[in-house]
Parts: sequence; C-alpha cells; structure tokens
Amino acid sequence: MGEPARAALRTPGAGLALLGGPRAVPRDAPGGRWPIVTPEDEQAVLRVLRSGRLNAATAGETEVAELEEAWALATGTRHCVAVASGTAALHLALRGCGIGPGDEVIVPALTMNATAHAVHAAGGTAVFADVEPDTYTMDALSAAAAAGSRTAALLPVHLHGLPADMPALGELAGRLGVPVVEDAAQAHGARLGCRRVGGLGTAGCFSLHPHKNLPTCGEGGLITTDDDDLREQLVRLRNFGEPEPSGTRSYIAHRTAFNARMAPVAAAFARSQLARFDENARLREPGIRDLLDRLARLPGLRVPRVPAGRTHSWHILRLMPEPEELGLGPEHRAGLRAALHRVLRAEGVPVSQYQVAPLPAHPAFRRAGPSGPVPLEEVAERFPVTVAVVEGSLCLQRRHLDPAAGPLLRRYADGFEKAWRHLDLIRRMAVSRPAPGWRETLSRG
Repeated sequence: MGEPARAALRTPGAGLALLGGPRAVPRDAPGGRWPIVTPEDEQAVLRVLRSGRLNAATAGETEVAELEEAWALATGTRHCVAVASGTAALHLALRGCGIGPGDEVIVPALTMNATAHAVHAAGGTAVFADVEPDTYTMDALSAAAAAGSRTAALLPVHLHGLPADMPALGELAGRLGVPVVEDAAQAHGARLGCRRVGGLGTAGCFSLHPHKNLPTCGEGGLITTDDDDLREQLVRLRNFGEPEPSGTRSYIAHRTAFNARMAPVAAAFARSQLARFDENARLREPGIRDLLDRLARLPGLRVPRVPAGRTHSWHILRLMPEPEELGLGPEHRAGLRAALHRVLRAEGVPVSQYQVAPLPAHPAFRRAGPSGPVPLEEVAERFPVTVAVVEGSLCLQRRHLDPAAGPLLRRYADGFEKAWRHLDLIRRMAVSRPAPGWRETLSRG
C-alpha cells in the first residue's frame, strides 16, 4: 500500500461519499417508485374518459359511489363520503360536527399544517397540544391541559401511519362531551386492536394524494362515519348545501357550503389501487422491518416504536438521533441532524427534515394575546417534545412504499451504518457548523 492510500485511511471520514468515496446507494439502484401505475389503473381512467361522465354531479355517474362503498367496507364503517382532498375532508367533517366561530379544536403541535387550516376554515380556532415522545401522536395529558370551556372537538392525527392513543383521547372527549375527528391522512389501513382507523371516532378523514399509501391521480379525500345524520350533512356540504339528488338535481341550498366533489377519474384510479392495497402493505412490511431492525442497532438512533395493540402503515419513517447518547449536548440537536442529513444524502439515502417548525409557531396560527402574538419562547416551553422532534429528527418518505423496495432499503441501511462508522467526523460537523434552528427558519420566512 502506497503512502497516499495510507494517508487516506488516516483521514477522518475517509470513504464517505461526502468526501469523494463511493456512494452506499448507487444512483441507478432499482426500486423506490410510488405510486405504481398498472395497466388496470390506466384502464380505470380510460373507462371514465370514454363514459363521458367526467363530473361527480353528472347523471348516471357511479365511480365515486363505488369508491365510497369500497372504502366504508375496508374501514368497517357504515358510510364514506368522497370529497376533493384530504384538507376538504377535515374541513367538512368539522363543519358537519357543528364547529364554527367561537369554537376551539385541540390539534397536535406536530402535524401537517392542513390539520390546523381546516379548523380555521370552519370558523374555529386551533388550540395546540404536545405529542408523545415515543409515538409523535397527540399526548392526551397535554390535550387535557389545553382544553377549556370553548373546546368543541378533538382532532388527533395518526401521524406517519401510527394510530394515536384513541382510548385515552376518547375518554377525554367523553368527559368534555365533544366529538373526535380523526386525521387519518397518513394512516390508511392502520389498526388499533381489531379496528381500522377511520372507525375510531365520530368521523375519520383520509387523503388520496398521489404520494399516500392509497394514491390517486391528482387529489381526493374520504370521510368515514357511522353517524347517519353526519353523513347527510357531509353530502350537502360537498355540493353547495344541496341534498343528495334522488332524481333531477334541485339546486336548492339548505346550508352554506361550496363545491368539494371528487372527480370520477380520481375515484376510479383510487378504487383500482384499492384492489392491491392490502397486498402492497403485506409486501412492503418485511423490507421496512428489516431496515428498522438494522437501524435500531446503531447507538444513539431511535426508530419508530409501535405500542402493543396498534399497527403502523409506515407512510413516513421518522428517525431520531439522540445527541446525549452520541457524546453531544442537547444544544447540538439541530447541528447533529444537519450533519447527518448532509452525510446520508451524499450516500444516496434521501432523508429529509419534513416539518421545519412547530405548528403553533407558524405565523398563521400564533394566537394573539393581550400583548400581541405568543412569544416563540413560550412555544418552546409549552411544546418541548414537538420542538425536539422538529429540531432533531430525519424522515424517509415515499420510496419505501414501493412493495419491491426491500433491496433498496437494505442499501439505505448500509448508508446509515457507513455514516455511523464516522461518528467522530459527524460530531465535529455538528459542533463546528451549527445549523439554524426553527426560530431562525421562521425569521427567514
């Protein structure tokens, strides 16, 4: 071995792709496509185009109703109402439950901003609760502390595909006398005991975005419920306040509403995908389990935990490096996440930060008090778990949904293990190049 080679071996980080070494995940590594579009999906869309029934209000249109029937059966609920998007599903479900001006709805501080947008669109106000450190779903104790005389609903999120603690949240809702609306946008097929999400509260809301576990070609949403009266209100709310037509459309509005109908093309595509939904979930499970088992062996890296009695649909895989276990202080949490982000992405592992600030810190949702907006320091004090998750965690999205992604996920595990062999360099990166925290991110706009 020549002296240049020996010097390379003595160089911290030698072999990392960031410093010129080979990638753990080759650029042409197969797998990771999502959604998988089959000839059956194409024929479903072509069937709608050839029918000429391109709008859900067209006489004789059946695609939307057939998807509703299939998803109600899949979730074990009496009814399903298809709407234009997952955000519309949340908005309409809240309005159908009577949420309006003056009402407060408890929302987790860690979620997609659509959850809170839907509350405000209904006329209510989002009041935030922290999340549990192990599941990242709404903490029932924090929700109880946030509840008040104006609390009118709970809106837990089955974040990343894991059901929230619905028994504890249901007990809280019972004490408050308010409905529970499930945000199941990321949790298609997940179970709590023997029941699937969407059938655990007053209403369940799903998204059919192309990147979801149950995708569509565009946008779509589904609302599930066992309540006959709520179902009737939802049907009116999605179609200008009009009752469901039994013949010729009346065009008479019985309550204020707007157009939130799902397109038949989107319904047909989603129903075609639904035929493979359970099989896809079964096929992707071993690869995801193998990846997480390997990552769990790395010191200082926390992988998703699934409490007993719950199943995870694995829409997103969130990974939490623990700075204290890696010889760093908590003040280096954001720096550690940023260093790992650089190293892993250079290796071909497509990690992302996903949420970049706690939801109650977003300018749209910072409630004005007597002295103006809530200080960001107060946000940090009230939602410490959410702040730690936002500052320090990394996510894997979408690629693992491919049922054939097992070999690719093994490459991702190789990339993590390679990074962990160079923790000394990563620690120095975390300390020497501090990453901007969520406050700085907000200040930049």
